[in-house]
Amino acid sequence: MSNSYNIAVIAGDGTGPEVIREGVKVLNSVASLYDFSLNYVEYDLGGARYLKTGETLPDSVLGELKLANAIYLGAIGHPDVPPGTLEKSILLRLRFELDLYVNLRPVKLYPNVETPLKNKGPEDIDFVVLRENTEGFYVGSGGYFKKGTNDEIAIQESINTRKGVERLLRYAFEVTRARGKRKKLTLCGKTNVLTYAWELWSRTFSEIAKEYPDVKTDYAHVDAICMWFVKNPEWFDVIATDNMFGDIITDLGAMIQGGLGIAAGGNINPQGVSMFEPIGGSAPKYTGQNVINPLAGILAGALMLEILGETAAAKSIESSVIKTLTDNIKGLEAGRMGYSTSEVGDLVAGYLS
Repeated sequence: MSNSYNIAVIAGDGTGPEVIREGVKVLNSVASLYDFSLNYVEYDLGGARYLKTGETLPDSVLGELKLANAIYLGAIGHPDVPPGTLEKSILLRLRFELDLYVNLRPVKLYPNVETPLKNKGPEDIDFVVLRENTEGFYVGSGGYFKKGTNDEIAIQESINTRKGVERLLRYAFEVTRARGKRKKLTLCGKTNVLTYAWELWSRTFSEIAKEYPDVKTDYAHVDAICMWFVKNPEWFDVIATDNMFGDIITDLGAMIQGGLGIAAGGNINPQGVSMFEPIGGSAPKYTGQNVINPLAGILAGALMLEILGETAAAKSIESSVIKTLTDNIKGLEAGRMGYSTSEVGDLVAGYLS
């Protein structure tokens, strides 16, 4: 074996374990074909553990996760756990503690996948959104004054640092250059209203652009981005933006690429461990029925391999997913694929060879 990788697996809640099971199946198959090994360590983080023990993310587990080569995450979310509990104490804590400062979201329409956009096809929808993942409103800075009274004031602050902005933008320029497509990087913001933060973003963007003369740059307000995603998605190559705007526009991106069942993403620390996941939720009503669509989880595994440097294996998985979509799958919704969850995993793994 030329390379060996230690993968921390967090299968999560609901249908998360079913999706990750199929992802691991495909990863094992491609690893044997491309002569590398994947060593998995499983962690039972999520709603079930919280309800049983009151634990979310123990410090000891966090320490172990920092030593992995990558984290493969299912879906975190349980109907019996108050909203925000798991998200803040597991997902956001992982982002901050592991410094996963790039949220990478490919938005790509595959053949035989329906998009709600009229007269748009795979040649029109193929771009990447890079979202700053550790700052902005998600820092949780702010507070209350006179809480519970008629004079109550609530303040929520968006924190943007030069370091945080610059490292995200530099990563975005590098991705734009490496993609080698249109070599166009679009900054998505709101400079006409959010004066201070976006003056920092715009100024930093302009300064870094001088170091990348081969990359074309432009700017668009976030509201215009939302319109153009729908009207002219073919305009975009790579988009860089802040935490809040990125959170919003990537969900719109998922819809125009066919839905959450085909959308995968990565939370990247280029100097450390990164985490990869399907974008969809835990879908608890389908738990144990073997009907959930695993393709987003499988594509998250491919993205993980790409970031680890196993590019050929990653492309092989994507090609197998495309063949599965083209030759077999009838739909992406749970129970409407024409195949069970495990059968879809078998199809993708089978097409690898």
